[in-house]
Amino acid sequence: MTKKIWIMNHYATNMFFNRGGRHHWFAQNLLKKGYNPTIFCASTRHNSNKNIEIGIDNYKKDEADEIPYIFVKAPKYKGNGKQRIKNMFSFYRNVFPVAQEYAKINGNPDIILASSVHPLTLVAGLKIAKKFGVPCICEVRDLWPESLVAYGVLKRENIITKVLYRGERWIYNRADSVIMTWEGGKDYIIDQGWDKKIDVTKIKHISNGVIIDTFDRNNKENQIIDTDLDNKNYKNVIYAGSIRKVNNLGMLLDAAKIIQSQGIDDIRFLIYGAGDESEILKKRCEEEHINNVIFKGRVEKKYVPSILKKAYINILHNSSTSLDKYGQSQNKFFEYLAAGKCIVQTYTTGYSICERYECGISAPRQNAEEIAKAVITACSDEEKTKIMGKNARQAAYEFDFERLTERLIEVIESNCERERFSNESIYETSK
Repeated sequence: MTKKIWIMNHYATNMFFNRGGRHHWFAQNLLKKGYNPTIFCASTRHNSNKNIEIGIDNYKKDEADEIPYIFVKAPKYKGNGKQRIKNMFSFYRNVFPVAQEYAKINGNPDIILASSVHPLTLVAGLKIAKKFGVPCICEVRDLWPESLVAYGVLKRENIITKVLYRGERWIYNRADSVIMTWEGGKDYIIDQGWDKKIDVTKIKHISNGVIIDTFDRNNKENQIIDTDLDNKNYKNVIYAGSIRKVNNLGMLLDAAKIIQSQGIDDIRFLIYGAGDESEILKKRCEEEHINNVIFKGRVEKKYVPSILKKAYINILHNSSTSLDKYGQSQNKFFEYLAAGKCIVQTYTTGYSICERYECGISAPRQNAEEIAKAVITACSDEEKTKIMGKNARQAAYEFDFERLTERLIEVIESNCERERFSNESIYETSK
C-alpha cells in the first residue's frame, strides 16, 4: 500500500511558486519511489507582499509537479515583529482543523514529517500525529532558541529563552525521530545535558543539498552575460547571497583591502546579491578606495550556476557563531560544490565538508587577515586549486537530493516498521 506522508512546513509556500526547495525536492523523489506526499504550508509567502486568497474554508489545495500543496489560512505580515508572531500562531491553530478535514476526504496519513524553522510547526505535527496514531518525524533546520542566543537576540538566562529550551526538549522527547541538517546534532543534545532523557540514537542527520541535473541544466540554458565575470585578466572571487548585517560582508571588504595593499592586482571580489547593507558597503568602497570589489546586484536564481562555474574560487562567508561546531548546511554551499570550483570558507566548522573532501581552504579564525591569506593561497597554486574544484564536484553527488531522499526513506520506513511492530505487540497482548 502506498504510504501517505504529510510534510508540514509553514514556509514551504515559496517552494510551490519556485517549483523547488528542500521539501518540494523530497516530495518529487518520494513520488518517484511510490510514496504519496502532501505538503502543508501557510497561505502567506515569506518576504513577499503576495498572499494566497482563502475562501470561507481554512485552506486551499493546489498542485505543483503533481505534488499536492495544502495552503493553511494565515494573516499577512511584514518584518519580524508582532504580525509575524501572530501569523505563526494562526498557522498553528488552523492546521489542526485543516488536517482533520483533509483526512476525511483523502484518508489518514501513515507518517508526518514536521519541519521547523519555528517550533510551533513541530508541536502541531506531534499533536496531529498522536491524534491519528501515526509516527512523527521532527526536522530541525534552525535551533530555537540556541541560534537566537548565538546571534545575541536573546540572553541564555532570559525567562523566554528558558521556556523555549524547555519546549525544544519536549519536542525531542516526543518525536519518534529527529532529523537535523547538521552532522553534529547528537553533540548538541549532549552539550545541552539532555542525553540522559533523550535517546540520541533517534537523532538523524540529513543535510541540505542540491539537484545536480537542475544545476547543470540552468548552467547550460541560462548563461549570464557579464563582462566582469568573463574577464580572464582577473582571478574572480565570487560571493553569492544576501547582503545584510548578519552576513558581515564588511569583513570581506577588509580582506579585499589587505590584498590590494599588498600590490596584488589580479584578485577581484564580485559580490552578487542584495540587502539593506548594499549601499553602505558600496559607499565604503568609494570612500576607502577599495578598487578590487564590485557589487553586481541581485540576479535571478537560474543564473547562479553559470556565475559560480565561471569563478576562479567561490567564497563561503557569513558571521561565525558558536553553532559552527555542529557542522554546516547552508543551501548555497551545495551549489558551490556543484560548481566544481575551489571553495574558500572564511571560518572553520565541525564536521567540515571542505576538509573531508579536500575541496577548499578554511580560514582558521574569522578575521580579515586570515581571510585574505586563504584567498591568496587559493589563487597562488592553480594546479591545486583545480584539483580542489574537481573534489568539490565529486562531493556534490553525495548531497544530491535523490541520495538525500534515500536517507529520508530509511528514517520513514524504520519508524513505520516500529509502529507496526508496536501495534502488533499490543494486539497480541490483548488476545
